[in-house]
Amino acid sequence: MESIREIYKIGYGPSSSHTMGPKKAAELFLKKNTNAASFRVTLYGSLAATGKGHLTDLAIANTFSPIPVEFIWNPTIFLPFHPNALTFEAVGMDAVISDVWTAYSVGGGTIVDDNHFAETKLIYPDAGMDNILKWCYQSGKSIWEYAVEYESPDIWDYLNEVWKVMQNAILRGLDTEGPLPGELHYPRKASAYYVKARNFKSSMKKRGMVYAYALAVSEENASGGLIVTAPTCGACGVMPSVLYHMKKFQKISDKKILKALATAGIIGNVVKKNASISGADVGCQGEVGTACAMASAAATQLSGGSIFQVEYAAEMGLEHHLGLTCDPVAGLVQVPCIERNAFAAARALNHTNYAMLSDGRHLISFDKVVQTMAQTGHDLPNLYKETSKGGLAHFHGLKKTKR
Repeated sequence: MESIREIYKIGYGPSSSHTMGPKKAAELFLKKNTNAASFRVTLYGSLAATGKGHLTDLAIANTFSPIPVEFIWNPTIFLPFHPNALTFEAVGMDAVISDVWTAYSVGGGTIVDDNHFAETKLIYPDAGMDNILKWCYQSGKSIWEYAVEYESPDIWDYLNEVWKVMQNAILRGLDTEGPLPGELHYPRKASAYYVKARNFKSSMKKRGMVYAYALAVSEENASGGLIVTAPTCGACGVMPSVLYHMKKFQKISDKKILKALATAGIIGNVVKKNASISGADVGCQGEVGTACAMASAAATQLSGGSIFQVEYAAEMGLEHHLGLTCDPVAGLVQVPCIERNAFAAARALNHTNYAMLSDGRHLISFDKVVQTMAQTGHDLPNLYKETSKGGLAHFHGLKKTKR
C-alpha cells in the first residue's frame, strides 16, 4: 500500500478525481512539453460526462495557461483500465503532434497510466486488514503504530497540517452563507444548522453540530475551497466533522486526533488497494462508504476501543453503504453528495457506539466487505457511476426538459 499521505491530499475542490487528478496529470505533461504551441485533451467516460460540472476543463486550462487548449469530450467511450481517462496531445507550431500520453484519475487525486506509472511508491508490506490486525496483536501495538512503523518520521507534521486544514474548512463553512456555484443555485446550509443546533440540548445538540460540521466542509468543497481528501473531495466532510465533534464534546486532544487520522488512513488505504475509492469506478460506496469506515474506525479508537472493535466499526461503515450509487445532479458535487456526508458522519458515531458495546467479534471481516464492495461496484451499470445519466441526476434532467 502507498503512504497515507495519498489518502489525505490537501487541495481545492470540488472533485479529487475530476479536478485534482486531471490538474496533476496536466502538470506532469506540461513538464515534458514546455515548448508546445498548443495542447489537445480528450476526456473519456465519466470524466467527460461530468467534467464540466466538476470544473475539469478549467483546472486543466489554468494549468496549461497561457498555452491554448482544445478539449474533446467522449462521454460514451470508456477505456478498459478506468472510467476516468484522459489523453493529452502536445502540438507544435507546425501542427505536428510531438507527444501523446493517456492517464487515469483513479480517485483521491491519484494518477496512473498504462505503464503503471504512479506518483508514489508502495511502502506497506500488508494489503489487507487481517494481516495488519495480526501484526498489531502479535506486537501488542495499535493500528496507528502500524502506520508509524512504515511512514517517514515527518508523517506527524503532515497529519498536523491535514488536521489544521480540516478545522479551517469547518470554520469557514460555518461562517459562509449564500448559494453554491452552478446551475442548481443550491443554498449553503451549514451556518443555519449550526445556529439552530446551538439552541438544542443534549443529544440533539450534538447530532445537529455533527451535521453542521459535515455540511460546512462539503459546502467548502463544492465551492472550490481548500479541503483534505478523506479519501476523496466528494466525501471530505465525514472525517473532519466526526473528529471535530469529538474534540469539542469529548475534549479529545489534537495529539490523539492525529493518531486517529493515522488509523483511518490505514483503513482508507486498504480500500484503495483492494477495491476503489473512485465514484466513477464503484459508485459512491467507494467514496462516502470508505469515508464512513475511516471515521468509524477513528472515533472508535478515540473512544478507547480495541483493535478488533476498531476493525468492526470500520467494517460496519463500509458494509452499510454497499450498493450506494454515484448520481450527482447536474454533474455537481452538491446533490446528493453534501447530505450524504452529514448522514455518513452521524452513522460513523452510531457504528462506534455499536462496536464499543460488543467484544469486537463479528461474522464478516473488513477485508471481505472490501472485496464485496469492489464486486458490487463493478456490477453497477455505468449510468450509476458518476456519469449523471441515471438515478437522481436522470430525474433532474427530465424535470428540466419539461420546463
